[in-house]
Amino acid sequence: MPYHSNPLDLAFHALSDPTRRAVVSRLADGEAAVSDLAEPFNMALPSFTQHLKVLEDCGLIASEKRGRSRWCRLVPERFDEAAVWMEAERRRWAGRLDRLEVYLDTKEEEDGRYQESD
Repeated sequence: MPYHSNPLDLAFHALSDPTRRAVVSRLADGEAAVSDLAEPFNMALPSFTQHLKVLEDCGLIASEKRGRSRWCRLVPERFDEAAVWMEAERRRWAGRLDRLEVYLDTKEEEDGRYQESD
């Protein structure tokens, strides 16, 4: 994936797909076997495992072989990186909106003064 080189890009790319988001939501309840994860989806197992590979390649999930089954679990630290980025963006945009509000309030006061003097 040449256009997704850093871990945050990879994570957001992985989470852009509804199937992968559903897998992440399911794994939030605890680890699960691949066969159990695949059950609700109407797709062949090889297609489903490609989704798991994307999630695993970006580090959002980890898997291990146990006997004849492969089990998956979330890797919470990877989600923390995305949460930190989103919180920084939220704060930046909140600051911008606060400054816009101050500007609009000032403009409204100025417009009111000009209308009173007419």
